[in-house]
Amino acid sequence: MKKFFLSFIGVLLFSFSSISNAETVRILSTNDMHSALDKMPQLAAIVDSLRAIDPGLLVFSAGDNRTGNPYNDRYEPVSYPMIEMMNIIGFNASALGNHEYDSNIEGLAKVTALSNFRYLAANIKCPPETGIHVIPYQVFDVKGIKVGVVGITQVGTLGIPDTHPDNVKGLTFEQPSDVIPNYKWLTNQCDVNILLTHVGYEEDIELARQFPYYDVILGSHTHTQLEGGELHHGVLITQNGYQLPRVTLTTLEVENGKVVSKKAENIFINKDSRRAEAVQVLLDHFNKNPEMERVVGEATTAFTTYDALGVMMCDAWAAECECDIALENYGGVRYDFFPAGPIKVKDILNLDPFMNSAVVMTLTGKELSDMLIACFKADRNRFPITSGCTAVVTYTDATKSAIKKLELFSPDGKKLDMKKKYRVMANNYVASIADSPRQDQGVRSSCTTSDLIIDYLEDVEKVDYQGRKSFTEKW
Repeated sequence: MKKFFLSFIGVLLFSFSSISNAETVRILSTNDMHSALDKMPQLAAIVDSLRAIDPGLLVFSAGDNRTGNPYNDRYEPVSYPMIEMMNIIGFNASALGNHEYDSNIEGLAKVTALSNFRYLAANIKCPPETGIHVIPYQVFDVKGIKVGVVGITQVGTLGIPDTHPDNVKGLTFEQPSDVIPNYKWLTNQCDVNILLTHVGYEEDIELARQFPYYDVILGSHTHTQLEGGELHHGVLITQNGYQLPRVTLTTLEVENGKVVSKKAENIFINKDSRRAEAVQVLLDHFNKNPEMERVVGEATTAFTTYDALGVMMCDAWAAECECDIALENYGGVRYDFFPAGPIKVKDILNLDPFMNSAVVMTLTGKELSDMLIACFKADRNRFPITSGCTAVVTYTDATKSAIKKLELFSPDGKKLDMKKKYRVMANNYVASIADSPRQDQGVRSSCTTSDLIIDYLEDVEKVDYQGRKSFTEKW
């Protein structure tokens, strides 16, 4: 099996080496790993096999290494399992994803201190007292070829990454397009020039248009699965989906200080892929936590959509906080399928991994409507999920660029009274990003939203949300 795997990798590498007078630079890139601990032994085996053939292989992550697995995200020190596996695998650098900030400044400082590789972000300013070790770029020497890598972290509509504002207090962010020109001098000194970005597929295409002097953009954030890579304005852009379904091997041929050929190929990672023993031993150690296996409820039918899971979450929050209405941003629901059967603690912590707390507010129907629209805008034009009311959302066009009309209905089918006051629950992240006018900013609870879901499931014991959704869309 090992010989076959090495042969496959060897064929893959050989297929990209067609220019006899050129030197070859190979890069294995990951993105949005989101604590995919169970796939790290397979990733390690792929890296080991590639490095056995090409010792100059560079391994990069485009960010969001954490948040998605409670075995990692609730470990102390935070995210240590993921970091230690990345250290053993031998990552060369990582971008800062928006979820790297989830454990606030103190947690991020620990992460950067424990990592044997550097974090690259040219558009962030970290005061020395934060203890966060981030550099704007790094130059790697691969067989005498200079490879320059500039890192870019995501900046959202509020001028910060998509995380709770409290998580980035004291840090300053600049827009990527304002900062990248400051490093054009580096592209004149390097043979290969790479942007390691955590901004999303569409923005990567825009960056390729503005800065076509880069050879490659290793992207992430939107979990866009590309088939190998795509050329935009002469720049090769790569990205894979959520939690390591694939990694990308990018091969660059360099001749006389210039990239003369560039290609990208996906390598699939699945449960049957070969595993590196040393990383597997670590995984088995980190996965020993009986509390995570505790059953808290039962799904009598499968959850088959984000909407159904989101409605269950909101029902739990409304019930446990004794509220009329609860809401969750669409992006806060972390998977779209869960089979019928037992629901364990780890399943809820995977579904709602952010350790957010509940915020209870008294809002008029109009204030609630404004808050839902503000949440839609802040969550990349995705309408939030609710409990205690349903919505009919009419957009200005099929791209959902803006909401033209929003109608809210109570459970009995009547239109929600815009003047009546309702007791509303949202998590502290939604309460912060939904920047809309409201008199009551709410009272923040010490309970985490995931604990509220666990309590709810233990109370009701069985749930059936087949086909449930809270809003209808029109345009």
